[in-house]
Amino acid sequence: MSKNHKISEAAVDALVDKLQLEAEASGYHLNPDREFTRDLVRSLMVNQERYGYWACPCRLASGDKAADLDIICPCDYRDADLNEHGACFCALYVSQEVLEGRKRTGSIPERRPNRRARTRPSPSEYRAAKAEAAGGVFPGKLSQPVWRCKVCGYLCARAEPPGVCPICKAKKDRFERFV
Repeated sequence: MSKNHKISEAAVDALVDKLQLEAEASGYHLNPDREFTRDLVRSLMVNQERYGYWACPCRLASGDKAADLDIICPCDYRDADLNEHGACFCALYVSQEVLEGRKRTGSIPERRPNRRARTRPSPSEYRAAKAEAAGGVFPGKLSQPVWRCKVCGYLCARAEPPGVCPICKAKKDRFERFV
């Protein structure tokens, strides 16, 4: 770590403990390797100092919060990675199976789209999208399916439902496809 980043070990431990409590309360689990987790949390704290937000420590942040919203921890890709691979990209979060030693993690492919390959919409595409958005609550095609917790009604838009509802703690099988 650079000498510009004076983060105390007590502060790292306090944040690890806080994140552990928050994760468990929401049905998630931090990596059980305490030293590995401490290193990741220390990197989140460095990124907080550097950028003003918790950019994923395993991805290259731009320093532009709007451009990096998808990689602010917990990132947009966490749940899909947990469901498919048992850990998120940086392995800060792990699945119940990994936590219990019933599943091993391996290399996790990057889900984040290549930012350089993105292009801006043409003026006509922008106007069409704007007009379509004004037409209703769920205009056109959504980029992700919407899932509804049958217990409490929580809605989320993602490729798969979360492993545990963040509101009522119902398991994944209690979700239904809503849209």
